[in-house]
Amino acid sequence: MDNSKKTNFDDRLSAAANAKKAELEKFRARSGATDPAFAERQAARRAVSVSRDARAAERNASRLAGVAREAAEKAARDTALEAEEVARAAAVEAEQAARAVEVARQAADDVALQAERKAARDARYAARKVRPRKR
Repeated sequence: MDNSKKTNFDDRLSAAANAKKAELEKFRARSGATDPAFAERQAARRAVSVSRDARAAERNASRLAGVAREAAEKAARDTALEAEEVARAAAVEAEQAARAVEVARQAADDVALQAERKAARDARYAARKVRPRKR
């Protein structure tokens, strides 16, 4: 190995650090904010980002409006179904009441018919008793 320079490890480390510093300075000078093309690209990127955010907000607002509309429709359907159920229950109850009235009327008619038959039977028995017997 030719070790003509006679550099030690510390010299090599400092040389590498100096090279990195020089590269960094070169990059900073090249991409500085003074470059009009760089500023134009940054402005375009910001405009794209703002428009992307605006579209995302619009989609989110549209989605929320759809969710709200669906919730309102569901509430209306639920209310209509509940009202229909109440009306159906009331109709069933009215029908049961009408049946009960019909049963009561039928029972009253039966009682009146039985009373009429009993009165006719009693009248026949009484008429038989009044007739003279033939012997």
